[in-house]
This record gives sequence, C-alpha cells and structure tokens, in this order.
Amino acid sequence: MKKNIFEFFRRGFIACGLGPIVLAVLYLILQSTGTVNVLTVNEVCLGIFTLSALAFIAGGMNVIYQIERLPLASAILIHGTVLYLSYLCTYIINGWLRSGLTPVLVFTAVFVLGYLFVWAIIYCVTRKNTRKINEKLKHKQQSGND
Repeated sequence: MKKNIFEFFRRGFIACGLGPIVLAVLYLILQSTGTVNVLTVNEVCLGIFTLSALAFIAGGMNVIYQIERLPLASAILIHGTVLYLSYLCTYIINGWLRSGLTPVLVFTAVFVLGYLFVWAIIYCVTRKNTRKINEKLKHKQQSGND
C-alpha cells in the first residue's frame, strides 16, 4: 500500500509540472480564436494552480492500474470517475464551463466519448502486442520441439 501511495505522489509531481504548459497552450488557443483577449493576474494564478492540481491528480491516478487486487473494470471506473470530477471541477472553477444542466451534460458526453476512445486505442494496441507475443512464443515452442 505504501508503495502505491508513494508512486501516486511520484507520478503526480512529475505530471504536475505539465499543468502550466497545458494552460499556456490553452490560453494561446483561446486568444487566437478571439475568446480571450486579456487575463487578470487572478485568472492566470487560478489557472496555474488548478491545472497543476489537475495534472497531479491525472498523473497520480494511473497508479490505480498497478493495484493487482483491483479488477480492471473497477480500476477503469474509479480512474474515469476521478478524472471526470477533477476536470469538471477545474472547468467550473476557472469559468471555462458555464453553470447549468446543458453545459454539464455536453461536457459529460464529450468526456465519456473521449475516455472511451482512448480506451479503445489502448485495447487495440494491447491486443495487437499480445497477439505478436503469443505468435513469437508459439513459433519458439514449435522450433524448440523440432
């Protein structure tokens, strides 16, 4: 358990440094689209703090897949729920998502579709790699029996 907690913090602090970089890119995109022209010091500081916290959580949460007693489906559900709530809170705190049922439902749909898309890619890559490894093992076993 201590190992997992340590790993959570290690991964979180590594990812935490990426938060401000992501925020800078986001603000540049918002500026280029004419959505944001001027930011206050408070908006910048709040953005840096919240994106750093979000990156910390997102980076650290990946440790959940190392917990062997936890079934994969449970790990995915916990991981997805924590990320969803973290992103939702970050967007609301920074004013990037309007309050109300419709914006939250749209955000939820986009998040779920994005999360499923990423997992579909992970599944396909893992399946392809597993198939290659199994073929190599089968070939090695056949050549060893000859």
